[in-house]
Amino acid sequence: MDAVVARRGATAPTVIDKPRPEPDDGEALVRTLRVGVDGTDREVLAGTHGGFPDGEDHLVLGHEAVGVVVDPNGTDLAADDVVVPTVRRPPADGANGYFERGQEDMAPPDRCRERGIDGAHGFMAEYFTSPAATLVEIPESLAPLGFLVEPVSISEKAIEHAYASRSAFDWRPESALVLGNGPLGLITLAMLDGYDRTYCVGRRDRPDPTVDIIERLGATYVDSRETPVASFAAVHEPADFVYEATGHAKHAIETVAALAPGGVGALLGVPESWTFEVDGGDFHKDMVMNNKALVGSVNSAAGHFRAAADRLAGFPSWFTDALVTDVVGVEGAAEAFATDERTIKTAVEFDTL
Repeated sequence: MDAVVARRGATAPTVIDKPRPEPDDGEALVRTLRVGVDGTDREVLAGTHGGFPDGEDHLVLGHEAVGVVVDPNGTDLAADDVVVPTVRRPPADGANGYFERGQEDMAPPDRCRERGIDGAHGFMAEYFTSPAATLVEIPESLAPLGFLVEPVSISEKAIEHAYASRSAFDWRPESALVLGNGPLGLITLAMLDGYDRTYCVGRRDRPDPTVDIIERLGATYVDSRETPVASFAAVHEPADFVYEATGHAKHAIETVAALAPGGVGALLGVPESWTFEVDGGDFHKDMVMNNKALVGSVNSAAGHFRAAADRLAGFPSWFTDALVTDVVGVEGAAEAFATDERTIKTAVEFDTL
């Protein structure tokens, strides 16, 4: 079968031939339909994130997948079920408490592997196998967009945890600020349609397709070159909820300045090491005196995937049409990893229903 891989020392994806996998007990064999590409995939390819499986000279890429069950292999799944795989798997030395409790999304990096990212082959191949418990069934009508379930699930978890941090009092958020106008930021903005006022920070000149999406969603576009995040509250308003999806280290600190009293910021970006000066006293005092909170969130669990499928089904078709800018065949996989001013979300297509 064809598989799209990262090779040691290479910075471009390669299509190789691999044997079709055979499912172990408790696993199903899945025929891949589409696999999305995101910033993490590009970081893996560049060698700045993740790692290869032990003893392997390549990593099958892709963690945002949708496929069709070919062989249920005695599991509770049925042939032709449309499924989306979760990402986390136990480490090589076996399951631990996080997995035994069904909370693998809360495991630290050294207590798990992530398919297509760190230590385990991903889904960017014609077929893959996966334990039935890690395959979330979705409606057949969602199959073309099923690769979006994983990124939506990431925001489902982050928003859930942010709200949980405010559950001790009567929190009534009205305004939200999303930092980042990449695919995850735009998806999150679409999920915050219940807020009275929403904003999205980016660094793109008009005309730009992401700015068009932001404004069609009813949000205000904020160019950080004109209004830095640290100045957002003074120029616009303090936000009850801030969602950071940039991986820009300063934004973790600046999120607090952008928050309204009682507000919460969710941090999703994974920055590189960067030392800069911060007035720790002001930061600490602001957090304490204004009852603010920050939560970090990474990965998601099966329940978040199920919630994401419901959420995806409710997105307007114009939004997903505008969000997904390229779907390419296996022979053009390298194009899915390339970016230009019109690229938002891309996917590699292996097959159709």
